Amino acid sequence: MYPKLLIDIDKLRSNIDAVAEITKSRGGCSMMIVTKCLCADRKVAEMIAQHPRVDYLADSRIANIKKYQDLVEANGKQSVLLRLPQMSEIEDVVQYADISFNSEMVTIEALNDAAAKAGKIHKVVLMVDLGDLREGIFFENEEEILETAEKIHAMKNVELYGMGTNLTCYGAIIPKNDNLSVLCDIAGKVEQRLGIELKMISGGNSSSIYLVDKGELPEKISNLRLGEAFLLGNDTAYGADLPETTGDALLCEAQIVELKTKPSLPIGEVGVDAFGQKPFYEDRGRIKRAILAIGQQDTDRDGMHPLDEKVDVLGASSDHLILDVTKSDKEYKIGDTVKFTLDYGAVLRLATSEYVEREYI
Repeated sequence: MYPKLLIDIDKLRSNIDAVAEITKSRGGCSMMIVTKCLCADRKVAEMIAQHPRVDYLADSRIANIKKYQDLVEANGKQSVLLRLPQMSEIEDVVQYADISFNSEMVTIEALNDAAAKAGKIHKVVLMVDLGDLREGIFFENEEEILETAEKIHAMKNVELYGMGTNLTCYGAIIPKNDNLSVLCDIAGKVEQRLGIELKMISGGNSSSIYLVDKGELPEKISNLRLGEAFLLGNDTAYGADLPETTGDALLCEAQIVELKTKPSLPIGEVGVDAFGQKPFYEDRGRIKRAILAIGQQDTDRDGMHPLDEKVDVLGASSDHLILDVTKSDKEYKIGDTVKFTLDYGAVLRLATSEYVEREYI
């Protein structure tokens, strides 16, 4: 059945080998592999958990971590909840995640209470906002950060495991030596005040990995969180391909349901499409158009790139993807399939859609 998300386990494993060489061998960091883009796919999670160079498996949703916590435990790894815990899921966070990222004292207190009831010690990474303006205590509020760290350290069932930051995901702020050094300086003051050594200074996600090769990752950064880097083989700061990785470990394959020659310009007054956008159409004359049985409900059409370089994506509705196949050397027919490489947004939607099959290679 189609559409399909094609997942090459061996290529993903090879990508982990490559990013581990950068992150661990050259960068001296522990490596956290993020499973959220593929919705904690069991087969992929099993490969990750068994990989000897992976230290942590991480996800933004506790429901995903539940799926593979047995694999984490069996392979001696640790699981990490990246998104700040919701108050409604505190008990599950303590039960299924070894570590969680936090910025709110009331949440950390709730974790401490739940961990006490469960007879556990839950590890907390305190998040600092360096200017990307997503989660974390704002870096300028240094005394608040220090006081929060003190309160966490005084708790009996929560351990202040480390400090971290997130960049690029919301404000698109690029990690640099200067902003990550701010995190390191604050972490150093926390250690000095509390007389401890933090086990993790997490310096961001796949957008930070490029700093290793530039020799600009601050020495105190001890962890990187990698999702797109191992899935698609690129850093997310500048989109550069990472050495020894491949970008085709994940492909989409969809089937043609209509193939007709029609005008390239719609006829009549143009309003807005199904998503409230007013589209622009290029006049290509009469063209051979293929309609595929996949749409915006299943994927991000801007992140779909046909392997056949002579095929263009024209647009999409909820359930249809429309291609121009006029210049292709292949004589497509009804029932044929078209394969696509993918960007992160397209993979995320494909993995989330219940209408997309998965095939493992």
